[in-house]
Amino acid sequence: MTDAEKIVWHHLRNRQLAGFKFRRQTTIGPFVVDFLCVERSLIVEIDGGQHSEALDAARRDYLEAQGYRMVRFWNHEVAEGLEGVLQTIVAALRV
Repeated sequence: MTDAEKIVWHHLRNRQLAGFKFRRQTTIGPFVVDFLCVERSLIVEIDGGQHSEALDAARRDYLEAQGYRMVRFWNHEVAEGLEGVLQTIVAALRV
């Protein structure tokens, strides 16, 4: 895990975020997602510079076709605005 992923995982693990259970580094089809809340079919991805829009779009399309929703954050968003990131995740969980 990257440093940003470790920070987010610290807040997601053990049902710490709004009581929802998350798994980390979960395989869905041919992809491994950073964090998954099975109960809400919500994927949380923390992205660094290694991502490309074309590949990310194909990945997102596949995962959404499997019934998952996804929220994505850049590493710098976690570093500079962790509370906002966590609030966005909670809002997505409550949809």
